Amino acid sequence: MRRFAALCGAGAMALLLSACGGGQYRPVRDVPVKIGPPYTVRGVTYTPAADPGYDMLGYASWYGSESGNRTANGERFRPGWVSAAHVSLPLPSYVEVTALDTGRTIVVRVNDRGPFSGRGRVIDLSRGAAEQLGVRAQGHAPVRVRLVDPPEKDRARLRKGKAARARATVPEATLRKLRAQLAAAGL
Repeated sequence: MRRFAALCGAGAMALLLSACGGGQYRPVRDVPVKIGPPYTVRGVTYTPAADPGYDMLGYASWYGSESGNRTANGERFRPGWVSAAHVSLPLPSYVEVTALDTGRTIVVRVNDRGPFSGRGRVIDLSRGAAEQLGVRAQGHAPVRVRLVDPPEKDRARLRKGKAARARATVPEATLRKLRAQLAAAGL
């Protein structure tokens, strides 16, 4: 009985320590920021870089079947969290994503690389981010993506997979201009 108790105690301790270590995944945190070297996917070379003025029109798609996979910055991918993939922004980064169909705007934490397919795609949203933005049913949607520096309270919520506080809806007049710019770009 004594030996059984000792084995149970040792097993429980090992389980506890392995849970604290996070296994093979990096803890969810904002440092260090990773830019990384250029990389090639399907014959296209991408060059990660800091871009404080990043503001892009294009399309968002979403992904969610990769639950538990490792993201490009080493974290565990959780489809229900409010996160995203981008080809070149530093990891992690925070971006404001606006759906050009509705004007709904959310803040998303970028912790992965992609999208690598689809003309004009500028960001891949997690399922949770796509649901929050209201574009999950569409599969892909026209968006504006801007690099932002949200308050620590919003960053902390996003690091825990939660949504940042609500943002104002973009006025229809501004949306018309953004849609026209997207159309003029031929996307």
